[in-house]
Amino acid sequence: MTRPAPSPAYDKSFAPRTGQPVSVAPGLVRITAPNASPYTFTGTNSFLVGHERLALLDPGPEDEAHIAALISAIAGRPVDFIILTHTHRDHSALARRMASMLAAPLWFGGPHRLSRPLRRFERNPIRNSCDWDLVPDRTIIDGEVIAAGDIELTVHATPGHCANHLAFGLTGTDILLSGDHIMGWNSTLVSVPDGSMADYLASLEKVIALPYRRYVPAHGGPIADGPVYAKTLLAHRQWRNDQTLAAVRAGARSIGAVVKAIYPTQPLMVRRAAAMTIKAHVEYLEAQGLLRVHRGWFGTRLEA
Repeated sequence: MTRPAPSPAYDKSFAPRTGQPVSVAPGLVRITAPNASPYTFTGTNSFLVGHERLALLDPGPEDEAHIAALISAIAGRPVDFIILTHTHRDHSALARRMASMLAAPLWFGGPHRLSRPLRRFERNPIRNSCDWDLVPDRTIIDGEVIAAGDIELTVHATPGHCANHLAFGLTGTDILLSGDHIMGWNSTLVSVPDGSMADYLASLEKVIALPYRRYVPAHGGPIADGPVYAKTLLAHRQWRNDQTLAAVRAGARSIGAVVKAIYPTQPLMVRRAAAMTIKAHVEYLEAQGLLRVHRGWFGTRLEA
């Protein structure tokens, strides 16, 4: 018997004002890129942190209009560094070009890497969305404090969505720049082996314990009561674990069969994305000793 279904209060009402600088808080300005899609919602949010001197967070996709919007919002102020929450290309594709244009170093949590090694004959289903060749001028680490002009940011490692994901807390405020780790419009895609469900759940627990109440994500609008919302996301993922285990116990023997049992009426695109995350749940349950997974030439067979 599975636990009661939690209900994350997803907010899809966000009006991005694409290409315009929007003040989120003192010293924090959002510029949303014009790359709306089923996976990016209304587009990737880039942020300027600071007042007279700045940091640029998540420059976003290669797009000339977005470049122009960023340059206009920077308005000639010095940019001390460019930082990334992670190296999926909707966040990072513009990073090296902006670093050159602004004469600013590029800082993030190290080159893109998988959360675990590829198995024989396995492929990373989101390989083309990853920025494999991007190398930081400086690798920033968990707990480090970096100054964006007159504003300090504390680095928080939050792997799960991908291995090098970081969130950033604005020192002296209740604001956490949560990247793709926690978003208000939807739950986060965790696609193995790029991501890891075990890491994602641990990072949720870590963020819930941090002293931040307002989360400002990389897609969609701010989340007013972040820890409460994050607890609901954690319960939702634990519920999916229960659903996955129940489906296998009821006779589902493949990832596709589990997806069909959990998402019987969802359109094909949703079910394709769901299959990636269900695979992450399966690997998590396997590591917990709750599922047996037999991998062979003709696919994966599941047993409870």
